[in-house]
Amino acid sequence: MTAVDDARTLLRTLTDAPEAGVWSAPGRANLIGEHTDYNEGFVFPFAIAQRTAAAVAVRSDDVIRVTSTFAPDPVEVSLADLDARIAAGGLDWAGYPLGVAWALRREAPDAVPRGVDIALASDVPVGAGLSSSAAIEGAVASALNDVWNAGLDKVALARVGRTAENDAVGAPTGIMDQMASMLGVADAATFLDCRTLETRPVALGFSDAGLAILVVDTLVEHAHSTGGYRERREACERGAAAFGVDSLRDLTVDDLPRAAEILDDVTFRRVRHVVTENQRVLDTVAALDADGPAAIGDLLVASHASMRDDFEISVPELDLAVETTLASGALGARMTGGGFGGAAIALMPVGLIPVATDAVRAAFAASGFRAPNVFTVTPSEGARRDA
Repeated sequence: MTAVDDARTLLRTLTDAPEAGVWSAPGRANLIGEHTDYNEGFVFPFAIAQRTAAAVAVRSDDVIRVTSTFAPDPVEVSLADLDARIAAGGLDWAGYPLGVAWALRREAPDAVPRGVDIALASDVPVGAGLSSSAAIEGAVASALNDVWNAGLDKVALARVGRTAENDAVGAPTGIMDQMASMLGVADAATFLDCRTLETRPVALGFSDAGLAILVVDTLVEHAHSTGGYRERREACERGAAAFGVDSLRDLTVDDLPRAAEILDDVTFRRVRHVVTENQRVLDTVAALDADGPAAIGDLLVASHASMRDDFEISVPELDLAVETTLASGALGARMTGGGFGGAAIALMPVGLIPVATDAVRAAFAASGFRAPNVFTVTPSEGARRDA
């Protein structure tokens, strides 16, 4: 059974109304470029094969009712009350789909909102740094865009998802996750300029090179709306303000000596991570274009060190995953996602994946950590209508 099948089955338990369709959107893995998106910098994610599906039926009233396989008790709100319910908060998981409905009405004032039943199912791991939230947002936004005749393109739908996450849920994230989920291309990553929202698919060539991305989900869950993420963002804003620029995107590595002079130690290290990470994204894209995927390993390793030491968002489980996969033959490895838990990725020769998987599990057991979930991900297609 796929997520699409599960969503359709769940919808049939919710309503006898005919199905209007099923839409899905993927999670994403970020190859490199962490915490650069809300600093108007560069990121380089790819959509993964694991997806969230939204099966939808149109209602005869103005109620939006949402349910999911991971929280089956339906949550409903009328369109007339939607603004008030979003402002009141406390919607838990339902804040994502209902937040999308709220944000889409703002983005597309000429849309024709209708009451709907939405059943969600997903095989994107939750809390793993693979953006299960953006997958929900992309699936629901794609569905409502069609059902409500909103006529938005995929970039606009990504903005809808970001608005839902920032303003309805309260997670101060950038737009990378939503753009990756909406615009994913098979066998490629999306090079995204978060200031202009210009994108370019870049061929990865992993399969032809005998490589694959191994994910080590530490099962240490993170929450973007909690304090650590917000504190990092505020530090970035302080750094930009000290230089009198709009965002850290406007700084380069040549500005770092001056940053060390005028910033306190913590703020400086936060700034140094973002500035050097932006450069690593550019260097990764250039290396792929010129020399192929075997040339990017050291950049992934440097990215992890920066997140561990300068941005301080890694945890012991992530560090162990990176160290163990590198010792098992990975060309490069790094934590991926917002940090404080979640997953690490490793660029592995395909033939070494079984060895690396066993080594990671043994290392976690020896350290007394919870057994991780280890699997591969494939660069895949973005949001789409499935039925």
